[in-house]
Amino acid sequence: MSKKMFGIDLGTSKLKIYKKGEGIVLDEKNVIAIANKKNLFAAGNEAYEMCEKAPVNISVSYPVKFGVIAEIAHMQMLLNHFFDQLIGKKKTFGNAVDFLIAVPTDITEVEKKSFYDLINNSNVKSKTIGVVEKPLATALGMGLDIYNAHGILTVDMGAETTEISILSLGGIVLSKLIPIGGSRIDEAIKLFVKKRYNLVIGNKTAEFIKQNLVSAFPGEKETVSACGRNVVTGLPCEMEISSEEVNEVVKEHLITIIEAVRIILERTPPEISADIYRSGLYLTGGASQLRDLDRLFNHETALKVNLSDDPENTVANGLGELIENLGTNKLSANIIQTMNGKKK
Repeated sequence: MSKKMFGIDLGTSKLKIYKKGEGIVLDEKNVIAIANKKNLFAAGNEAYEMCEKAPVNISVSYPVKFGVIAEIAHMQMLLNHFFDQLIGKKKTFGNAVDFLIAVPTDITEVEKKSFYDLINNSNVKSKTIGVVEKPLATALGMGLDIYNAHGILTVDMGAETTEISILSLGGIVLSKLIPIGGSRIDEAIKLFVKKRYNLVIGNKTAEFIKQNLVSAFPGEKETVSACGRNVVTGLPCEMEISSEEVNEVVKEHLITIIEAVRIILERTPPEISADIYRSGLYLTGGASQLRDLDRLFNHETALKVNLSDDPENTVANGLGELIENLGTNKLSANIIQTMNGKKK
């Protein structure tokens, strides 16, 4: 591996790039705005501000869906745009460089290869392209020692998926990717508000309600004001949304995640189960920041819940841990699947 190395966390909601020796150098929304079906109009955070506000000739979308690349051409255009941004600032991509990409575990080989092809076909000359399974990067990003014979249970709640994994000896014993995350919860809030309050709200308003009103382990009754369109009159209006019923709607999705955790635990070897009982589960990901989520997991599983200090960046930080220690920690190289990244 060369001195120039970059780690890429291609999340459904956000795209992060880690540079060796510098840390996370890019943290943008994984959103692209295309004008007239072919021209890049905006990317990242700028494109995100256009969501649900763009005219008909501008299409705003997330190229990654449920953890895999759904729109390869748009994702290629978006990644090239960010690479060009970095080139313009620091000219760091002049020579061939190494890349490390985090990919979900529970996907097909074709889907996994699309992550590799994305980098290989970019406007950056790549030397080698390494693939690391996300649960391993997640655990490393939380500061866990994944190389010893101690079982670890991680629950990584992203925008559209939650990945539940059992790790030991630098490998994945069991893993399950389920299609529930922060965006699914936002959609449930939107549907509930429309049905209960006759109010049509957007994704950003639903996210605002989730962040400021919803609690996974309900306590006192609370309310927040939400603006949208009245279904009956068709006019803009503002209403007070109550926490009690919204919490119940959200809890249904959280219980589905917890049930998936229980299923994984039922299949876990007994010695690893003993390790997990002693150390608890490790909860991370952007959607894990829901208020009192740790209390709900503890109540439903009777396990200690360890929260990440930096839940949105655990995968990127895990890639950074691998990148910075490849020369000193021989065990780290064992979890990287390396492919030849040289273009023909």
